[in-house]
Amino acid sequence: MLETVKKILGFGKKSTGIKLVISCEKLEKRVALLENNRLEEYNIERDTDRNIVGSIFKGKVRNIEPGIKAMFVDIGFDKNAFLQFWDAIPAALDSGIESVTRGNGNARKKAPRITHKDVPRIYPVGSDVLVQVKKGPISNKGPRITTDISLPGRYLVLMPFNDQFGISRKIEDPKERDRLRKILRELDVPEGMGVIMRTVGAGQRARYFVRDLSILLEQWAQVQKGLEEKPAPACLFQEPDLIERSVRDFLTDEVDAVIIDDAKAAESMQQMVGQISKRAKKSIQHYSGAQPIFECFGVKAQIDAAFHRQVWLPCGGYIVIDETEAMIAVDVNTGRNKGAKDMEKTILQTNLEAAEEIARQLRLRNIGGLIVVDFIDMKNRKDQQAVYVKVRERLKRDKARTHVLPISQLGLMEMTRQRANESLASSIFMPCPHCSGKGVIKSPMTMSVELQRDLHSVMRKYQESVHDIRVTVHPDLLKRLRTEDEEHLVDIERRYAGRLAFRADPTFHQEKYVIANAQTGDELKA
Repeated sequence: MLETVKKILGFGKKSTGIKLVISCEKLEKRVALLENNRLEEYNIERDTDRNIVGSIFKGKVRNIEPGIKAMFVDIGFDKNAFLQFWDAIPAALDSGIESVTRGNGNARKKAPRITHKDVPRIYPVGSDVLVQVKKGPISNKGPRITTDISLPGRYLVLMPFNDQFGISRKIEDPKERDRLRKILRELDVPEGMGVIMRTVGAGQRARYFVRDLSILLEQWAQVQKGLEEKPAPACLFQEPDLIERSVRDFLTDEVDAVIIDDAKAAESMQQMVGQISKRAKKSIQHYSGAQPIFECFGVKAQIDAAFHRQVWLPCGGYIVIDETEAMIAVDVNTGRNKGAKDMEKTILQTNLEAAEEIARQLRLRNIGGLIVVDFIDMKNRKDQQAVYVKVRERLKRDKARTHVLPISQLGLMEMTRQRANESLASSIFMPCPHCSGKGVIKSPMTMSVELQRDLHSVMRKYQESVHDIRVTVHPDLLKRLRTEDEEHLVDIERRYAGRLAFRADPTFHQEKYVIANAQTGDELKA
């Protein structure tokens, strides 16, 4: 087995320690990105819960709400999609993209300026509209959509309705940016369309961009054909499945190997990648070992450890992550890391390791929205800045948009992370039937107090008509009543001249009990 793994990873060549491990099962596909055998990215997709973010639909406007500056569009789902007015207006390039002028910048025709006031006129109720999903359904909310269409490829992003050109600012080398600008200006892009060079395009030859553009234009031609032929609502372009997306987004020259346990999927991936790069095609390998692929490469154990509420750090400290409806709260603790004499160094070490782990956990768990981190208090402003810089540095590899603020006077760091889909926890777990997601249930003592309170009310209310009462409770509560509260129950019987009979039902919830008439079985309410 070890020799097989070494052969797959190409031992003997210069290794970067980065590999993509893919598991294909009948109900679920999983992708893990390992860096020096440490889990850095993890995604799952189920056949019954296909990702629609990035898919393009021909929709129909159902109603317009001027008060919230939004409209609802039918794209074929149970809930209508949500289109805010500003998402229906041509958008400028993202701040992470450097704008590039092609030829004479003044030659471009200026389109009439559209504001949110024009949107209801452009898209009246009952009209068809071409939209793209920017955020999938989350909780009880429908998809969020935009008219700013873009088609992502291996190295380029095609914008059919936006004639701007740009290069990812994550490509920092000035010489490389100059080279890419020249290639960008020479690309044969149809009039009225624009393209953005992705970060993965750094170092690639011009012919790769030409091939990628050709594939994207073919995809757009299919979308246009569907727009003319299909009645709304209809899906005109579906974002590739998890495996294809992962290969498109992660397979770079830095990746040593892509290992997948399905022969057909491996062959399909090789054909897809082969259109762009023969070198990348060779890195895709089929795993045929008897041991499950995630166990063979140590992924399963890391997944189990990473998704606990409490995550330990190498120094002995730990972080606690709590997801709520409105925000994510992260608490940093020193734990077993008591350090030596210098407590400030111990705190800084713990906070720096926490900063790195928090950025990793946000990617692994796919959690977003408002995030508040309570770092251990640092008196030195220089230490606070070091932790802030570390967080920003580690978030650079995150494909979701993030925004981080410096540590406040209260020792809190606030940040936001783009939330395009449900978090991984929402996909994997369901609310606990016992605690309903609270994480706690009432103690037997609390339940005993509440039961006795209700018994006083019931026996006082039915004192003249009911004398024999049957109480059904959970076994844990009955144990408490028999061992510690028996005298209190006898006192209740004496006070109201009644008789209490208790019965345990293991099917009962710990917080449930029923007080009934022992003769008729009718439930008695306080």
